[in-house]
Amino acid sequence: MNYLDFEKPIAELLEQLEKVKQVGEKSGVDISQTISEIEEKIKEERTRIYGNLTPWERVQVSRHPDRPYTLAYIDYIAGGTFMELHGDRTVKDDKAMVGGFGSIDGKTVMFIGQQKGINTKMRQIRRFGMANPEGYRKALRLMKLAEKFNKPIVTLIDTPGAYPGLEAEERGQGEAIARNLLEMSQLKVPVICIVIGEGASGGALGIGIGDKVLMLENTWYSVISPESCSSILWRNWNNKERAAEALKLTPKDMLANKLIDGVIPEPLGGAHTNHEETFKTVKEEILKHLTKLEKLSPKKRVELRIEKFCAMGMVNEEEPILNS
Repeated sequence: MNYLDFEKPIAELLEQLEKVKQVGEKSGVDISQTISEIEEKIKEERTRIYGNLTPWERVQVSRHPDRPYTLAYIDYIAGGTFMELHGDRTVKDDKAMVGGFGSIDGKTVMFIGQQKGINTKMRQIRRFGMANPEGYRKALRLMKLAEKFNKPIVTLIDTPGAYPGLEAEERGQGEAIARNLLEMSQLKVPVICIVIGEGASGGALGIGIGDKVLMLENTWYSVISPESCSSILWRNWNNKERAAEALKLTPKDMLANKLIDGVIPEPLGGAHTNHEETFKTVKEEILKHLTKLEKLSPKKRVELRIEKFCAMGMVNEEEPILNS
Protein backbone atom coordinates (compact mmCIF):
# COMPACT_ATOMS: atom_id res chain seq x y z
CA MET A 1 0.00 0.00 0.00
CA ASN A 2 1.23 3.48 -0.89
CA TYR A 3 0.57 6.46 1.38
CA LEU A 4 0.32 10.17 0.68
CA ASP A 5 2.13 12.65 2.93
CA PHE A 6 -0.97 13.56 4.91
CA GLU A 7 -1.80 9.85 5.35
CA LYS A 8 1.36 9.16 7.40
CA PRO A 9 -0.51 9.00 10.76
CA ILE A 10 -2.70 6.26 9.24
CA ALA A 11 0.34 4.44 7.86
CA GLU A 12 2.00 4.46 11.28
CA LEU A 13 -1.07 2.98 12.94
CA LEU A 14 -1.40 0.29 10.27
CA GLU A 15 2.25 -0.61 10.75
CA GLN A 16 1.67 -0.82 14.50
CA LEU A 17 -1.35 -3.06 13.90
CA GLU A 18 0.67 -5.41 11.71
CA LYS A 19 3.42 -5.72 14.33
CA VAL A 20 0.90 -6.49 17.08
CA LYS A 21 -0.66 -9.22 14.93
CA GLN A 22 2.76 -10.75 14.28
CA VAL A 23 3.57 -10.75 18.01
CA GLY A 24 0.24 -12.40 18.73
CA GLU A 25 0.84 -15.14 16.18
CA LYS A 26 4.30 -15.91 17.54
CA SER A 27 3.46 -15.79 21.26
CA GLY A 28 -0.02 -17.27 21.13
CA VAL A 29 -1.25 -14.54 23.51
CA ASP A 30 -4.78 -13.19 23.08
CA ILE A 31 -4.35 -9.66 21.71
CA SER A 32 -7.85 -9.17 20.30
CA GLN A 33 -8.50 -6.22 22.64
CA THR A 34 -5.33 -4.43 21.51
CA ILE A 35 -6.17 -5.06 17.86
CA SER A 36 -9.69 -3.65 18.33
CA GLU A 37 -8.30 -0.52 19.97
CA ILE A 38 -5.79 0.11 17.16
CA GLU A 39 -8.44 -0.50 14.48
CA GLU A 40 -10.68 2.01 16.20
CA LYS A 41 -7.83 4.55 16.23
CA ILE A 42 -7.26 3.94 12.51
CA LYS A 43 -10.93 4.59 11.81
CA GLU A 44 -10.89 7.78 13.89
CA GLU A 45 -7.73 9.01 12.16
CA ARG A 46 -9.17 8.35 8.71
CA THR A 47 -12.37 10.15 9.68
CA ARG A 48 -10.37 13.13 10.94
CA ILE A 49 -8.09 13.35 7.89
CA TYR A 50 -10.63 12.62 5.16
CA GLY A 51 -13.28 14.78 6.77
CA ASN A 52 -11.08 17.86 6.36
CA LEU A 53 -9.29 17.43 3.03
CA THR A 54 -8.14 20.60 1.26
CA PRO A 55 -8.77 20.88 -2.50
CA TRP A 56 -5.09 20.10 -3.17
CA GLU A 57 -5.18 17.04 -0.95
CA ARG A 58 -8.27 15.83 -2.81
CA VAL A 59 -6.35 16.24 -6.08
CA GLN A 60 -3.61 14.06 -4.59
CA VAL A 61 -6.12 11.38 -3.59
CA SER A 62 -7.53 11.35 -7.13
CA ARG A 63 -4.02 10.45 -8.34
CA HIS A 64 -3.31 7.85 -5.67
CA PRO A 65 -1.30 5.00 -7.27
CA ASP A 66 -3.55 2.39 -5.62
CA ARG A 67 -6.75 3.98 -6.91
CA PRO A 68 -8.72 1.77 -9.36
CA TYR A 69 -8.76 2.71 -13.04
CA THR A 70 -11.39 2.46 -15.75
CA LEU A 71 -10.93 -1.18 -16.79
CA ALA A 72 -11.11 -2.32 -13.15
CA TYR A 73 -14.50 -0.60 -12.81
CA ILE A 74 -15.74 -2.12 -16.05
CA ASP A 75 -14.53 -5.63 -15.14
CA TYR A 76 -16.48 -5.52 -11.88
CA ILE A 77 -19.61 -3.72 -13.10
CA ALA A 78 -19.94 -5.78 -16.29
CA GLY A 79 -19.09 -9.01 -14.46
CA GLY A 80 -16.79 -10.41 -17.13
CA THR A 81 -19.15 -9.66 -20.05
CA PHE A 82 -17.14 -6.71 -21.37
CA MET A 83 -16.04 -7.00 -25.01
CA GLU A 84 -13.52 -4.30 -25.91
CA LEU A 85 -13.80 -2.75 -29.37
CA HIS A 86 -10.80 -1.17 -31.08
CA GLY A 87 -9.81 1.50 -33.59
CA ASP A 88 -11.23 4.71 -35.00
CA ARG A 89 -11.34 3.31 -38.58
CA THR A 90 -9.09 6.15 -39.71
CA VAL A 91 -5.67 6.18 -38.01
CA LYS A 92 -5.20 3.51 -35.34
CA ASP A 93 -6.35 2.14 -31.99
CA ASP A 94 -5.59 4.60 -29.18
CA LYS A 95 -4.66 2.64 -26.05
CA ALA A 96 -5.43 5.63 -23.81
CA MET A 97 -9.13 5.36 -24.64
CA VAL A 98 -10.96 2.07 -24.11
CA GLY A 99 -14.51 1.09 -24.91
CA GLY A 100 -16.89 -1.69 -25.72
CA PHE A 101 -20.17 -3.39 -24.84
CA GLY A 102 -20.82 -4.99 -21.48
CA SER A 103 -23.80 -6.11 -19.45
CA ILE A 104 -25.05 -4.73 -16.13
CA ASP A 105 -27.56 -7.12 -14.56
CA GLY A 106 -28.68 -8.23 -18.02
CA LYS A 107 -28.76 -4.69 -19.48
CA THR A 108 -26.33 -4.09 -22.36
CA VAL A 109 -24.33 -0.87 -21.99
CA MET A 110 -21.57 0.80 -24.00
CA PHE A 111 -18.66 1.58 -21.67
CA ILE A 112 -16.08 4.20 -22.69
CA GLY A 113 -13.26 5.69 -20.65
CA GLN A 114 -9.62 6.69 -20.30
CA GLN A 115 -7.20 4.06 -19.00
CA LYS A 116 -3.98 5.29 -17.35
CA GLY A 117 -2.17 1.96 -17.04
CA ILE A 118 -1.49 -0.16 -13.96
CA ASN A 119 2.32 -0.20 -14.12
CA THR A 120 5.16 1.82 -15.65
CA LYS A 121 5.19 -0.02 -18.97
CA MET A 122 1.41 0.16 -19.44
CA ARG A 123 1.37 3.82 -18.44
CA GLN A 124 3.81 4.54 -21.24
CA ILE A 125 1.73 2.55 -23.74
CA ARG A 126 -1.47 4.27 -22.64
CA ARG A 127 0.22 7.67 -22.24
CA PHE A 128 -1.13 8.03 -18.68
CA GLY A 129 -4.69 8.19 -20.03
CA MET A 130 -4.02 11.12 -22.39
CA ALA A 131 -5.83 10.36 -25.65
CA ASN A 132 -4.86 11.42 -29.15
CA PRO A 133 -7.52 12.57 -31.66
CA GLU A 134 -8.03 8.96 -32.76
CA GLY A 135 -8.97 8.14 -29.17
CA TYR A 136 -11.82 10.66 -29.21
CA ARG A 137 -12.84 9.55 -32.69
CA LYS A 138 -12.90 5.94 -31.48
CA ALA A 139 -15.06 7.03 -28.55
CA LEU A 140 -17.47 8.79 -30.90
CA ARG A 141 -17.61 5.76 -33.22
CA LEU A 142 -18.58 3.58 -30.27
CA MET A 143 -21.19 6.09 -29.09
CA LYS A 144 -22.77 6.10 -32.53
CA LEU A 145 -22.72 2.30 -32.53
CA ALA A 146 -24.53 2.29 -29.19
CA GLU A 147 -27.07 4.76 -30.54
CA LYS A 148 -27.64 2.57 -33.59
CA PHE A 149 -28.56 -0.39 -31.41
CA ASN A 150 -30.38 1.77 -28.82
CA LYS A 151 -27.99 0.97 -25.97
CA PRO A 152 -27.18 3.41 -23.13
CA ILE A 153 -23.68 4.84 -22.74
CA VAL A 154 -21.56 5.12 -19.60
CA THR A 155 -18.29 7.08 -19.75
CA LEU A 156 -15.62 6.89 -17.04
CA ILE A 157 -13.40 9.98 -16.93
CA ASP A 158 -9.84 9.83 -15.60
CA THR A 159 -7.27 11.87 -17.49
CA PRO A 160 -4.72 14.64 -16.84
CA GLY A 161 -5.77 16.04 -20.24
CA ALA A 162 -5.76 15.29 -23.94
CA TYR A 163 -2.33 14.31 -25.29
CA PRO A 164 -0.35 17.53 -26.01
CA GLY A 165 2.04 16.12 -28.63
CA LEU A 166 2.74 17.63 -32.05
CA GLU A 167 1.20 14.66 -33.84
CA ALA A 168 -2.04 15.14 -31.89
CA GLU A 169 -2.31 18.73 -33.10
CA GLU A 170 -1.46 17.68 -36.65
CA ARG A 171 -4.32 15.18 -36.66
CA GLY A 172 -6.84 17.64 -35.24
CA GLN A 173 -7.03 17.30 -31.47
CA GLY A 174 -9.24 20.35 -31.01
CA GLU A 175 -11.61 19.36 -33.81
CA ALA A 176 -11.96 15.81 -32.49
CA ILE A 177 -12.93 17.00 -29.01
CA ALA A 178 -15.25 19.71 -30.37
CA ARG A 179 -16.96 17.13 -32.60
CA ASN A 180 -17.57 14.92 -29.58
CA LEU A 181 -19.16 17.79 -27.66
CA LEU A 182 -21.55 18.45 -30.54
CA GLU A 183 -22.42 14.81 -31.18
CA MET A 184 -22.78 13.80 -27.52
CA SER A 185 -25.25 16.61 -26.90
CA GLN A 186 -27.54 15.08 -29.55
CA LEU A 187 -27.26 11.35 -28.80
CA LYS A 188 -30.71 9.78 -28.55
CA VAL A 189 -29.74 7.19 -25.94
CA PRO A 190 -29.14 7.76 -22.20
CA VAL A 191 -25.63 9.00 -21.40
CA ILE A 192 -24.08 8.87 -17.91
CA CYS A 193 -20.63 10.39 -17.32
CA ILE A 194 -18.67 9.66 -14.14
CA VAL A 195 -15.39 11.29 -13.08
CA ILE A 196 -13.51 8.48 -11.29
CA GLY A 197 -10.14 10.25 -10.94
CA GLU A 198 -8.80 13.30 -12.71
CA GLY A 199 -11.06 15.36 -14.93
CA ALA A 200 -8.74 17.77 -16.67
CA SER A 201 -9.61 20.21 -19.43
CA GLY A 202 -11.03 19.27 -22.83
CA GLY A 203 -9.46 15.85 -22.47
CA ALA A 204 -12.13 15.04 -19.89
CA LEU A 205 -14.91 17.06 -21.48
CA GLY A 206 -14.45 15.14 -24.76
CA ILE A 207 -16.38 12.24 -23.20
CA GLY A 208 -18.18 14.30 -20.55
CA ILE A 209 -21.44 15.51 -22.12
CA GLY A 210 -24.24 13.45 -20.62
CA ASP A 211 -27.73 13.41 -19.16
CA LYS A 212 -26.14 12.84 -15.77
CA VAL A 213 -22.60 13.93 -14.90
CA LEU A 214 -21.38 12.52 -11.59
CA MET A 215 -18.13 12.71 -9.62
CA LEU A 216 -16.65 10.36 -7.07
CA GLU A 217 -16.05 12.07 -3.73
CA ASN A 218 -12.25 12.36 -4.05
CA THR A 219 -11.90 13.53 -7.64
CA TRP A 220 -11.51 16.85 -9.42
CA TYR A 221 -12.87 18.42 -12.61
CA SER A 222 -11.46 21.64 -14.04
CA VAL A 223 -10.31 23.45 -17.16
CA ILE A 224 -6.72 23.17 -15.96
CA SER A 225 -4.68 21.33 -13.33
CA PRO A 226 -3.52 23.23 -10.22
CA GLU A 227 0.14 22.82 -11.25
CA SER A 228 -0.43 24.22 -14.74
CA CYS A 229 -2.54 27.06 -13.36
CA SER A 230 0.23 27.92 -10.90
CA SER A 231 2.90 27.82 -13.62
CA ILE A 232 0.90 30.23 -15.79
CA LEU A 233 -0.04 32.72 -13.07
CA TRP A 234 3.07 32.56 -10.88
CA ARG A 235 5.66 31.04 -13.26
CA ASN A 236 6.24 28.07 -10.92
CA TRP A 237 4.42 25.18 -9.20
CA ASN A 238 4.86 26.57 -5.69
CA ASN A 239 1.32 27.97 -5.58
CA LYS A 240 -0.51 24.80 -6.67
CA GLU A 241 -2.38 24.60 -3.34
CA ARG A 242 -3.59 28.17 -3.79
CA ALA A 243 -4.56 27.43 -7.40
CA ALA A 244 -6.51 24.32 -6.38
CA GLU A 245 -8.50 26.40 -3.91
CA ALA A 246 -9.24 29.13 -6.46
CA LEU A 247 -10.25 26.75 -9.27
CA LYS A 248 -13.22 25.36 -7.28
CA LEU A 249 -12.51 21.93 -8.73
CA THR A 250 -13.80 19.64 -5.98
CA PRO A 251 -17.08 17.70 -6.32
CA LYS A 252 -18.65 19.87 -3.60
CA ASP A 253 -17.78 23.07 -5.48
CA MET A 254 -18.85 21.64 -8.83
CA LEU A 255 -22.22 20.58 -7.43
CA ALA A 256 -22.75 23.96 -5.76
CA ASN A 257 -22.09 25.68 -9.10
CA LYS A 258 -24.54 23.31 -10.85
CA LEU A 259 -21.85 21.94 -13.16
CA ILE A 260 -22.49 18.31 -12.18
CA ASP A 261 -25.57 16.37 -11.12
CA GLY A 262 -24.31 14.43 -8.12
CA VAL A 263 -21.45 13.21 -5.94
CA ILE A 264 -20.81 9.50 -5.37
CA PRO A 265 -19.49 8.74 -1.87
CA GLU A 266 -16.26 6.76 -1.46
CA PRO A 267 -15.26 4.36 1.32
CA LEU A 268 -13.68 5.99 4.36
CA GLY A 269 -10.08 6.69 3.39
CA GLY A 270 -10.73 6.89 -0.36
CA ALA A 271 -11.52 4.49 -3.20
CA HIS A 272 -8.00 3.03 -3.01
CA THR A 273 -8.73 1.52 0.42
CA ASN A 274 -11.67 -0.58 -0.75
CA HIS A 275 -12.01 -1.17 -4.49
CA GLU A 276 -14.95 -3.53 -4.31
CA GLU A 277 -17.09 -1.22 -2.20
CA THR A 278 -16.36 1.63 -4.62
CA PHE A 279 -17.27 -0.51 -7.65
CA LYS A 280 -20.50 -1.59 -5.98
CA THR A 281 -21.52 2.00 -5.20
CA VAL A 282 -20.77 3.16 -8.75
CA LYS A 283 -22.76 0.26 -10.20
CA GLU A 284 -25.75 1.14 -8.03
CA GLU A 285 -25.57 4.77 -9.16
CA ILE A 286 -25.46 3.76 -12.82
CA LEU A 287 -28.49 1.48 -12.50
CA LYS A 288 -30.41 4.09 -10.51
CA HIS A 289 -29.93 6.81 -13.12
CA LEU A 290 -30.42 4.51 -16.11
CA THR A 291 -33.80 3.43 -14.75
CA LYS A 292 -34.94 7.06 -14.56
CA LEU A 293 -33.45 8.14 -17.88
CA GLU A 294 -34.95 5.23 -19.84
CA LYS A 295 -38.43 6.42 -18.84
CA LEU A 296 -37.91 9.62 -20.85
CA SER A 297 -38.34 9.83 -24.61
CA PRO A 298 -35.19 10.35 -26.72
CA LYS A 299 -36.42 13.80 -27.70
CA LYS A 300 -36.97 14.81 -24.08
CA ARG A 301 -33.54 13.53 -23.02
CA VAL A 302 -31.81 15.56 -25.72
CA GLU A 303 -33.80 18.68 -24.84
CA LEU A 304 -32.96 18.41 -21.13
CA ARG A 305 -29.29 17.66 -21.86
CA ILE A 306 -28.89 20.70 -24.08
CA GLU A 307 -30.78 22.93 -21.65
CA LYS A 308 -28.56 21.81 -18.78
CA PHE A 309 -25.28 22.64 -20.50
CA CYS A 310 -26.57 25.87 -22.02
CA ALA A 311 -27.54 27.06 -18.54
CA MET A 312 -23.97 26.73 -17.27
CA GLY A 313 -21.87 29.85 -16.85
CA MET A 314 -22.83 33.51 -16.89
CA VAL A 315 -22.69 36.26 -19.49
CA ASN A 316 -22.65 39.95 -18.60
CA GLU A 317 -23.69 42.33 -21.35
CA GLU A 318 -22.76 45.97 -20.98
CA GLU A 319 -23.94 48.96 -22.95
CA PRO A 320 -21.26 50.11 -25.44
CA ILE A 321 -19.43 53.31 -24.54
CA LEU A 322 -20.00 55.88 -27.27
CA ASN A 323 -17.26 58.34 -28.11
CA SER A 324 -18.34 61.89 -27.40
